[in-house]
Amino acid sequence: MSSTLAATAPLSASDRCDGCGAQAYVRVTLVGGGDLLFCGHHWNRHAEALRPKAAEVFDETDRLVDVVSVPEE
Repeated sequence: MSSTLAATAPLSASDRCDGCGAQAYVRVTLVGGGDLLFCGHHWNRHAEALRPKAAEVFDETDRLVDVVSVPEE
């Protein structure tokens, strides 16, 4: 579990998922204090159970986009 951060502090590449170590895109601040960081996959897996226990959810999963490579001509 990570220490509590300001809810508005953006997540960076150094913020890692508490479940697997991948880049975190969601910070859940718990009602009882502290926060958890999740990659998109683990947030999708645990969101339903965690939302009732969350004081705040800071979700940046909209930053996850498909990258399409264009062949060079």
